[in-house]
Amino acid sequence: MNSLVIAFPKIEDAKRIGDVLSRHDLYVDALCTTAAQALGEMNNRNSGVLICGYKLPDMFFTELRENMPPGFEMLLIASPRILSSYEGSGVVSLAMPLSVYELTNTVQMMQRQSQKRLKKGQTKPKPRSKEEREIIGSAKSLLMERNHMTESEAHRYLQKCSMENGTNLVETAEMVLTLMND
Repeated sequence: MNSLVIAFPKIEDAKRIGDVLSRHDLYVDALCTTAAQALGEMNNRNSGVLICGYKLPDMFFTELRENMPPGFEMLLIASPRILSSYEGSGVVSLAMPLSVYELTNTVQMMQRQSQKRLKKGQTKPKPRSKEEREIIGSAKSLLMERNHMTESEAHRYLQKCSMENGTNLVETAEMVLTLMND
């Protein structure tokens, strides 16, 4: 789930932005007045968007950005003068005065991007352990030796059997080793 954390030196500013977002069905998880509070809130969540001003009592947005957890993106809100000096920093930003339309659309866009990144990260298969690679390698070697297959043919055979049986590649390799070594 994507979180929204808002951090501004004045709690009233954070509340105003939170109220606008809430009226547009964007749930705000935390309102903070320091970077330390914001970092604490973000560390308790998986991913989301941090909406902040350029300067908080305990650090500037650049330092805050460096310390943010990887699943979070930053939306910087500041005056056009401040934003012009940080162009090209890779931070999504909006100039004050804020338009409700720009704010809500930007936050929604950032949340969609964050969700896509999170899904991509979750769909990556975890790397195989050394033992698992050895089991697959042994099964391929056995298939190559006994059935006169190439390495790629043996691998494709294991993949095909794995898919047909609804098992993962390591389990299929273990079955091949058990059946062919008997």
